[in-house]
Amino acid sequence: MHFAIIGNIEEIETIAAGGNIRDIMRLHKQYGFGRWRKLKGIAVIRLQNGNVRKAELHWYEAHGIGKKKMKIKKFMD
Repeated sequence: MHFAIIGNIEEIETIAAGGNIRDIMRLHKQYGFGRWRKLKGIAVIRLQNGNVRKAELHWYEAHGIGKKKMKIKKFMD
């Protein structure tokens, strides 16, 4: 990741789950089988250059595997 999360991720919502995830086959090959969900939430992050900003994040998560492929979708400030 090219950023660090400061504090907690808030307003977490499920975007897609299981077979509705477009990249489900890649997730199975790369990380293993699990109950994959694509989630979004809002958090305060620190970028590599030191700036602190509020952003909407998207990531994939499966029980026992954890958060993977976290990315910034848009800045909220």
